[in-house]
Amino acid sequence: MDRLFNFSAGPGTLPVDVLEEAREEMLVYKDAGASIMEISHRSPQYTALAETTRQHFRDLLGMGEEWHILFLQGGASLQFYQTALNFLTSGVTGDYVVTGAWAENALAEATLVGQARAVASSAETGHDHIPAAGAWDISDRAAYVHITSNNTIFGTQFQDDPIIDVPLVCDASSDFLSRPIDLERYGLIYAGAQKNIGPAGVTVVLVKDEFLKRIPDGLPTVLDYRTHASKLFHTPPVFSVYMVEKVLRWIKSCGSLADMKRRNDEKAALIYEQIDASEFYRGHARASARSNMNVTFNLPSAALESAFLKEAGDHGLVALKGHRSVGGIRASLYNACPREGVEALASFMQDFSERHG
Repeated sequence: MDRLFNFSAGPGTLPVDVLEEAREEMLVYKDAGASIMEISHRSPQYTALAETTRQHFRDLLGMGEEWHILFLQGGASLQFYQTALNFLTSGVTGDYVVTGAWAENALAEATLVGQARAVASSAETGHDHIPAAGAWDISDRAAYVHITSNNTIFGTQFQDDPIIDVPLVCDASSDFLSRPIDLERYGLIYAGAQKNIGPAGVTVVLVKDEFLKRIPDGLPTVLDYRTHASKLFHTPPVFSVYMVEKVLRWIKSCGSLADMKRRNDEKAALIYEQIDASEFYRGHARASARSNMNVTFNLPSAALESAFLKEAGDHGLVALKGHRSVGGIRASLYNACPREGVEALASFMQDFSERHG
């Protein structure tokens, strides 16, 4: 079967060059005499791979040695709880900016640990915008402010790194390494790999050393970030890290993260131009908060949306159905989504609206 244009929200499309390279190495990884999935996680081959992967992160983000780079498991969903467990101690609050379903889940998990509160929310308008940082009701006792940088379901995205006096904790799962990040604003950033940097199975956690020092003693060993910052505690998701290393090399081959952002902005603009061209397509996100990762929109009726999805599939454009909680259409345009696929989708959208509008 031919490879189709995949607009899945996650796991997302991976670079073809990366998949081909992994295929060539599947049976034997370098000089290991075995597959990467068969060798010890304490072998020199994996140790070198992990360090190379960390160096790619440092190169792309301009990270100093004050940052720890952890390869954990459990997805972003575990991080909702783990971040609170480590930093939401007695006498402080965890302040949450609620901009979508995943942010709601993060807040709910934090309330199991301590005093967590919403300091801003876009829920009343269907999560169609990002509340301005100047209006956030941040507590004087806030240990951190948690944000979700890109909202996969609703198609909104922070356009800049918020400027506040409290360390940011960020779920960056669905736009990680799609644009530059001002690390000075953050104490911790976490991201499930399966959108922009690899397959499911590994969650990358970036945590600043001075933030790490706030963690109290007495936490479960595997849920204490200090455990993983100090040593290789248990078997990591070796194959997922292996794939992340290849994707990071591919990202570096495309230029800087500023270059990647330009590429992503240009791709997204092709779809938003079709949405703005008439009232046939109705975008969910306000223009000021539009995501360049997940473009969400509706058609005039559910019947037309069903027809759109079927015809798009016939044209080799797949995984465009919106999230079950909101319906409609969602085109996920992650880093590896090729421009020619986005151009094909934009062309199809124009043709479909002309025939059905």
